[in-house]
Amino acid sequence: MSRWRTLVVAVTCVMAGMTAQACAPQEAASDAEQSEARSLPTFEVDEGWMKVPEQWKLGDASSFAVDSGGNVWLLHRPWTLPAEDAAMAAPPIMVFDSGGNFVKALGGPGEGYDWPQREHGLHIDSQDFVWVTGNNCPTNGLPREPVADDQVLKFAPDGRFVLQIGHVGDGTASNSDTDNVHRAADAWVHPPTNEVFVADGYGNSRVVVFDADTGAFKRMWGASGEVPVDHDSCAVVYFDDPAAPGLDAFNLVHAVAVSRDGTVYVADRENRRVQVFSTDGTFIDEVIKTDTPFARGFAFSADPAQEFLYVGNGENIAIVDRATVEIVGMVDVPGQIGGGHQITGDANGNIYIAQTDAGVQKLSYTGLSPAP
Repeated sequence: MSRWRTLVVAVTCVMAGMTAQACAPQEAASDAEQSEARSLPTFEVDEGWMKVPEQWKLGDASSFAVDSGGNVWLLHRPWTLPAEDAAMAAPPIMVFDSGGNFVKALGGPGEGYDWPQREHGLHIDSQDFVWVTGNNCPTNGLPREPVADDQVLKFAPDGRFVLQIGHVGDGTASNSDTDNVHRAADAWVHPPTNEVFVADGYGNSRVVVFDADTGAFKRMWGASGEVPVDHDSCAVVYFDDPAAPGLDAFNLVHAVAVSRDGTVYVADRENRRVQVFSTDGTFIDEVIKTDTPFARGFAFSADPAQEFLYVGNGENIAIVDRATVEIVGMVDVPGQIGGGHQITGDANGNIYIAQTDAGVQKLSYTGLSPAP
């Protein structure tokens, strides 16, 4: 049982005049009965879904997003192609329809903005504006400009530049910087408040929120809603035992997603946990899974209530019940390439996996499993 639900149960028991001993077994039985009768989403691999034009090749696939028309947008890293394929590098953003047919390509350097040196996150908001983040580090030894990606970019659907928050190399390597991000991993716009939530997690260790039209700073928070802890490091800090060190602070804020009901989910990747917040940064709950590379990327189920949160989990994708904040199953089907670097979902319930070291994949939704 999650800590949040435990608190709710305890308060209910006290109000009813019950002892903890009398109340707890009844709740445990309820959880067990619910788990045994649970129907879960099922999927199958859609072989050969993406049809890349013959004149182009894709580099490392970093992130997927889906627009209001059902088109699927891929962010990849053209510069990661081997030298012999460099001349065939596709533009960094490739767009396909729901059938996998090529629609258009865009992205890359242009006038008035700083294109990231290491493409990382892609998000399309409810108005079809396109948000891009990057996580280049000046000393990472990659064949890129030796600058930090300290910016978030916003484009119109046709590729026209709209807004830049922060500037290349301007980040202060401190969470106190409200003008820039520092090697941000991901972004998500919440329409009711018109705010963009940024997973500012490679150089900083925070969620930072800006006005989605003006880029004005609104607020920020760190792990468990506390003050963010500075930890600027080019190298990702991996733990042999993620449960032991570092849990008081975010390690790598790798993804952020905001549900329709205004719940904020934050993937603290190397601490192998998902933390849950309200939009003002109030901590609600968390789910930790330290035995696998858990908490990589997010997608929501397509039902109106978004009953499930899909979480990248090493070789598969964990299914988290949003109501209980508990893992209730796994998406692990024959031929699946893994849990993804980042993932996204569409209105039909399908999941798209961008796996930097293994390519891309569509998992087609096949319905709910029969209840046991």
